[in-house]
Amino acid sequence: MPGQKLLQQNEGFLEAWETYTEKGILKTELIRNVIADSWIRSRKHGVDPLSEKIEVNLSTEELGKRYNQFMALIKTARPFMSSLYKLVGNEGLIIRLTDKDGYVLECIGDQDLVKTYGNLSMYTGCNIKEEVIGTNAIGTALAIDGPIQVFGAEHYCKQFHNWTSSACPIRNEKKGIIGILSMTGPSCNVHPHTLGMVVATAAAIGKEIKLEKANRRLDVTNKHFHAIMESISEGLICVNPKGVVLDINLFARRLLGLKEEEIIGKNISCILDDMQESKITDMIHSGKKYEEEEMHFKSGRNKRISCIASVTPVKGQDSSEVEGTVFTFRAAKKVHSLVNKIVGAEAIYTFEDILGDSKLTKQAIKVASIAANTDTTILLLGESGVGKEMFAQAIHNESNRRKKPFVFLNCGAIPRDLVASELFGYVEGAFTGAKRGGHPGKFELADKGTIFLDEIGDMPLDAQVNLLRVLESKAVVRVGGHDVIPTDVRVIAATHKDLLKEVEKGNFRSDLYYRLNVMPIQIPALRERKEDIKVFIDYFIDKFSRRMGKEVKGVHHSFYKTMIRYDWPGNVRELQNVMELVMNMVRDKADISYEDLPSYMRSGGFIKEKRQGGKNDAFDLAEIEKNTIMNALDYSGGNMAQTAKLLGIGRSTLYRKIEKYSLEHLLK
Repeated sequence: MPGQKLLQQNEGFLEAWETYTEKGILKTELIRNVIADSWIRSRKHGVDPLSEKIEVNLSTEELGKRYNQFMALIKTARPFMSSLYKLVGNEGLIIRLTDKDGYVLECIGDQDLVKTYGNLSMYTGCNIKEEVIGTNAIGTALAIDGPIQVFGAEHYCKQFHNWTSSACPIRNEKKGIIGILSMTGPSCNVHPHTLGMVVATAAAIGKEIKLEKANRRLDVTNKHFHAIMESISEGLICVNPKGVVLDINLFARRLLGLKEEEIIGKNISCILDDMQESKITDMIHSGKKYEEEEMHFKSGRNKRISCIASVTPVKGQDSSEVEGTVFTFRAAKKVHSLVNKIVGAEAIYTFEDILGDSKLTKQAIKVASIAANTDTTILLLGESGVGKEMFAQAIHNESNRRKKPFVFLNCGAIPRDLVASELFGYVEGAFTGAKRGGHPGKFELADKGTIFLDEIGDMPLDAQVNLLRVLESKAVVRVGGHDVIPTDVRVIAATHKDLLKEVEKGNFRSDLYYRLNVMPIQIPALRERKEDIKVFIDYFIDKFSRRMGKEVKGVHHSFYKTMIRYDWPGNVRELQNVMELVMNMVRDKADISYEDLPSYMRSGGFIKEKRQGGKNDAFDLAEIEKNTIMNALDYSGGNMAQTAKLLGIGRSTLYRKIEKYSLEHLLK
């Protein structure tokens, strides 16, 4: 707009201003609506249009706080303000930056002008909102939330009538207006295009702030990513599409015994087992994700480390081109230990959980406790159902391996062809149906812990050969493989068979028998420790009462007597099943009696017709004597004097026989 036209317009502005300030009448045909609205707001704020000095200043301390609060804005805006000033190349102009509250934070330009007209709120720390000095470019830009140029008499206060100012808000995406950029000078020095330059500069400052924020966010993200990489308890290696290592975290460096400079920039193949190089290359190029893959690394200590790895491709925005690959992995032994914990492959019983007060039970527990504190191979002997696994778990929990895996394998429950692969694992392609990547065996899973081989007498002869080799070498070779994998495993074996007889029959290797039979522990059958039967009965009554929500009023003596006299060929397992049946049948808050027993026990089934390899108990005088004493004690309620009188023997004789047959538990 030509200067002459601006001066003519300013005369109209002055006329409108005088009419409004003197009479309160707005001549809207002479001024813009935005200016008229601002004048009205200025009057409501109580601004004196004729005042020669209007100041609201920050103290030095308050200004310092503002500087700290808006330092990011100031640092970003300074170079743009300098460039703008150089661009206009005109003395007599001042470029100011204010915060969102209208306080001047930065001021560059003609310093003589600042010194001369300091009372016109040109300096840092002063406030130039409409509420303070009335209509002005900065204050009105804040009020209308947009750019504006205020010329001469459009200012509400007369002292600014010789000035023209252009101002534009600087915005933040989330916070809105964070500051105002303005250019001010005498009306004769300001061109209408000044506003356009101010608007463009303010927009550039806003974009730069946005870019800096994005860069800071990216920098923080990179730092977080690096911190996460360095802190996670898994190995992590990032490679480019050609397999060149871009990054490797602390866990991986420690596991592989490498320094960053030894691997960064080199192809990952240099730390891979030679057999896997082509396989990993295919994985990198496939763009597919692989999980729980077995990988073998060559460490910096010239060791071969087996790991379980996941391979994740990094793809571009079009989700087709592979831009890199991330390998995450852990030592296979650590993974196996974790899997054992998750799936419950751990010992839960201790020696305190083994019930029984008999001499035979206490003797077995004593021997097992001694064995637990050694690393000796243990052979548990006893009939099915006597609690061999409970003893094995108790031994493990008493040992220094208690915090490591406890792995169980029933050698009699696995098909003969699969025993070796279950024990020692297999490599990929070892046989039809072999899992991709191979699979670890029980010995690998039990590393540093205990393996319990139940029913060892049913193990096939070919597997016995491999087991003997493992016990002697303390290392396994997977089925179909060649690599020797060291293992540190404590072996507890168990059987209900007479292994010496199995050796004589050719069903069990003699060398393996002697290798296992280092510390044999005989777990007595229930019929050999009948004084423990009442303990088991009471335990199972309490257990099933809580489970079934039943209350048992009492237990008739005839029930105990029949249970004790029964021969228990299935041992504790059979007794538990009988008690569960009884507790299901008995009524709530009723007595348990002889009538609640299974029919085969009530009909005299407690006399086993013929024990395997033994004689008929019905014709065993010692058994008859024992049963007679038990009946007499039952009849007398455990009273010694009455029992001796019933039997026609002296009390001292009765004492000897009670001790002989371990019937102390029947005494009153």
